Amino acid sequence: MKSSLFLASQSPRRSQLLTQLGVAHELLLPGPEEDAEALETQLAGEGPDAYVARVTTNKLWAALERRQQRDLPERPVLCSDTTVALGNDILGKPADDADALMMLQRLSGQTHRVLTAVSLAWWEADTRREAQLVSVSTVRFARVPDAVLHRYVATGEPQGKAGAYAIQSQIAGWIERIEGSYSGIMGLPLFETAQLLRQAGWDL
Repeated sequence: MKSSLFLASQSPRRSQLLTQLGVAHELLLPGPEEDAEALETQLAGEGPDAYVARVTTNKLWAALERRQQRDLPERPVLCSDTTVALGNDILGKPADDADALMMLQRLSGQTHRVLTAVSLAWWEADTRREAQLVSVSTVRFARVPDAVLHRYVATGEPQGKAGAYAIQSQIAGWIERIEGSYSGIMGLPLFETAQLLRQAGWDL
């Protein structure tokens, strides 16, 4: 039975959710020499589903190389990526407050998808195995007044968040309904994560 893994994510929410599952872990974060943001660059003509799967795979491979370069033990490596899609448009992390406001104005009064991919690598008899699952949820925003959006952007909360919002923040008061995985919308779908961990030998 596995006991601990490396989490390749800078998101404190993902760490908290993994702890909720009872999985011991330590962070495996990029060094200053790595351009982690470059991994999230969208390819021309790439849709949200293909994008989130590719980016998460690339993040996993980068983390595996990082583990090897740092001469760390062959513990499983977990990573995840969340993408907000309005139609076929990907709304990534906002570049600045103006970009965040524009994204939120687009989401206001609309239903969008939140896709979160989870990838896990582990070793069995000196053979590395990899698996990935994707959680897809829908989120419906009520029509949000511009004054509310301006105040929300001013809190700084949208920065670093796909789609410029966090579902566990004050903006949740304007979310009419969700369908799917609340933890997936937060950034780490617990059902899919548990499935991957059981496949790798965890007894959850």
